[in-house]
Amino acid sequence: MSGGWAGSDRVRRLPPGWKKIRARVLERDPICVLCGVRPSTHCDHIKAKTDDHRETALQGVCAECHGRKSSAEGNAAPRTKPGRRRPPEQHPGLL
Repeated sequence: MSGGWAGSDRVRRLPPGWKKIRARVLERDPICVLCGVRPSTHCDHIKAKTDDHRETALQGVCAECHGRKSSAEGNAAPRTKPGRRRPPEQHPGLL
């Protein structure tokens, strides 16, 4: 699958010039802006689930902080599709 990320239910396309934008953000933020300790390896959106790919909306983060932040955002997101639930079974004595 070219131009997208695998492993997601939806395919997200990389914006034009993404490699250059990513390189500039990682150059601007060589150390993770979240922990301030490890080198930045990921270009992360400051606000979750946004299509704003301007450098001001992105930050350099390390892999560990990126995973932690993404997990927290996923857990906090409202569920848009309720899970399919089986209707309750009728008790044989009530039929």
